[in-house]
Amino acid sequence: MSLKINSSVPTDSEDILGILNNSPDTLKRIYKVHFPMILQMVLNNNGNEEDAKDIYQESIIILYNKVKAGDFELTSKLKTYIYSVCRRIWLKKLNQRSKKDVELKEIHDYLPVENDLEMHEMRDLQFSKMEESMLMLGEPCRTIIQDFYMQNKSMQEICDKFGYTNPENAKTQKYKCLQRLKKLFFQL
Repeated sequence: MSLKINSSVPTDSEDILGILNNSPDTLKRIYKVHFPMILQMVLNNNGNEEDAKDIYQESIIILYNKVKAGDFELTSKLKTYIYSVCRRIWLKKLNQRSKKDVELKEIHDYLPVENDLEMHEMRDLQFSKMEESMLMLGEPCRTIIQDFYMQNKSMQEICDKFGYTNPENAKTQKYKCLQRLKKLFFQL
């Protein structure tokens, strides 16, 4: 008695044939089946889901192009092939990241601390001037600017809050308030 295994899962050869025949179902299934393995590899090696999606996309494009070129020969399982391509791409990206990190460190080491202190002092002075300008600005301008820029409120919300007839009027008022704020800021 012989047992036949009836599997609805396509073989690697059928997947390659599906790619050759431009089967969108084949590509979708390959994406779905193998992505969790790649996601896990990237997450375990200093990456995130976005990184995993990027390198997985690159690997599928490489697979697709090689199959379409007509000289592709699968010498391992498709899963192994995809994993090794993704691994190579990920290692390359990690290498590029570490080079950038070293370059940034070298730049940071080169810049004297005095420059950082001057920059922070200048920024603190500007913040102080802005705070003082905002206090001198008065109402309703101060609240309109704070609502829009700091609270991320929409022009419709500001319109409703201050009783303007429409968001365009609120926008015009915000513009006038900004002009007054600039004038105060540069007078200090």
